[in-house]
Amino acid sequence: MQVTILGTGSGGPFHGRNYTAQVLQVEQHYFLVDCGEGTQHQLYHRRVPYSRFQQIFISHLHGDHVFGLIGLLTSYCLTQRTQKLEIFSPPGLEELIGHTARLSGVIFPFQIEFHEVDPDCSTLVFENKLVEVHTIPLHHRTPCSGWLFREKPRPRNIRKDKIAEYDIPVSLIPGIKAGAELSLPDGRIISNDELTLPPKPLRAYAFCSDTAPSEAVAEVVQGVDLLYHEATFTDSHQEEARLSFHSTATQAAAIARQANVKKLLLGHFSGRYSDTDQHLIEARAVFSESYAAEEGGVYGV
Repeated sequence: MQVTILGTGSGGPFHGRNYTAQVLQVEQHYFLVDCGEGTQHQLYHRRVPYSRFQQIFISHLHGDHVFGLIGLLTSYCLTQRTQKLEIFSPPGLEELIGHTARLSGVIFPFQIEFHEVDPDCSTLVFENKLVEVHTIPLHHRTPCSGWLFREKPRPRNIRKDKIAEYDIPVSLIPGIKAGAELSLPDGRIISNDELTLPPKPLRAYAFCSDTAPSEAVAEVVQGVDLLYHEATFTDSHQEEARLSFHSTATQAAAIARQANVKKLLLGHFSGRYSDTDQHLIEARAVFSESYAAEEGGVYGV
């Protein structure tokens, strides 16, 4: 599981920052998270296989998180996409895309399935064989949802040396990986612990875009491996953060500490800051494993 940062800015494309968008890769599955203006350029530049998106997750309908979506969807028309696309968001996105497409004369040759989520609670909204995706209730000026990606439990790993030692037939391997013991012809029972190794620890990634600091966020993201949390402002602009329902770096770090996450990734930086040095100083004073997201950065979860 790894996340590629396509944009870290807010309010405008200042200081070389793009608008919010991320790509989460889980094995060979790719998920687009938010799609601010210019996302297509970043997808091309970062060589992301955007044709493989089957699910897109939009946190809210503010332009810096969604205005790149109509462009991406119309580009899929030009590439003659036929595969269904699922889009998850708070209410209103289907109307926004549908109205824009009608005025632009766009007819989508592929199915778009819109899923409206409740931004006020945490709910399972999507799953495949690898991950579950839950909503995270955020506290912003408009309905806004974060996204929690959790890997599903995997079977144990069978030891190749034990396959050879006990001449284990292929037909028994799935059962052993699921926890079964092995019965030998001579009556011996070989425990599953001897035959297998535990799977890799399950990983979790939480994306929290625009939000004031929230106890609800801390509850939902408890113990995740990597938390992306907006840090639009530094402490010198606490009042601006309060009025706009955004967070400071210190507040984001406090959420990370309270939730006992492993690492914190700060983003959504205001254009008034030419660098993120002060964000890091303030965040690390509260939570040492704090990092500032970088344009094009790839972070393992």
